[in-house]
Amino acid sequence: MKVLLLKDPKEGELGLDPYVHEFASHGLQATLIPVLSFEFISLQDLSKKLAHPEAYGGLIFTSPRAVDAVKLCLCEKGGIREAWYNHSLRKLWNEKPIYVVGKSTANLVKEIGLAPLGEESGNAEKLAAYICINNSSISLPLLFPCGTLKRETLPRCLHEKNVPLDSFTIYQTSPHPSFQQALSDYFSEQGIPASITFFSPSGVRFCLKTIKDLAGDSINQIKFAAIGPTTAEAMASEGLTVNCSAEKPTPQDLVACIRKVL
Repeated sequence: MKVLLLKDPKEGELGLDPYVHEFASHGLQATLIPVLSFEFISLQDLSKKLAHPEAYGGLIFTSPRAVDAVKLCLCEKGGIREAWYNHSLRKLWNEKPIYVVGKSTANLVKEIGLAPLGEESGNAEKLAAYICINNSSISLPLLFPCGTLKRETLPRCLHEKNVPLDSFTIYQTSPHPSFQQALSDYFSEQGIPASITFFSPSGVRFCLKTIKDLAGDSINQIKFAAIGPTTAEAMASEGLTVNCSAEKPTPQDLVACIRKVL
């Protein structure tokens, strides 16, 4: 049985994308199609902020792209690279809480030598609650590198709890330049998939119309899944039936929810 996952491929421990590997272990053939493209901006300004951990109460990462932006800062010769990798700057940040959403983001945070907290929270609203419970007396702002299309859930929740936040835009999101052709090729070569999973509200907004056009009257045969509640909300707002939503943004949880509806 074929399933379509609207996400970038990521190499896992066994070489395969963890989602492809997990679906295959349950007899499901998963195909990945990237639907989003990212452009990093203001990296020099991000480096300047990262160079002054004393000005912040901690860090928040809600997407892998935000961690990728930090990695790019660390690749630049000069700047903060040397201070980070000789442990002094990294140690100062690790003395503060590093909050994340999801295991994939947490794993990337570990790769740059930081210790993530809150990865099991699963979404921004739950992470905000976790932050407020575990840091009731935050005086310095939390540094929050984010994208242009970030939702206001986390900033709003923290603001309501009087937790100071420095939201700093470091990447722009746009449709992947080849996603329409890739989807067209998939439907013509593979036919109608048993399930399609959206991984972000942006993915819903950018490619739902194309999927509807390609599927035609067969769209009711497809079981639509969401990686989490925020994406599920975006799907529902577009009038799409959400057949299932992963309890947590992990390959195991996504496979479990899809198997229940297939």
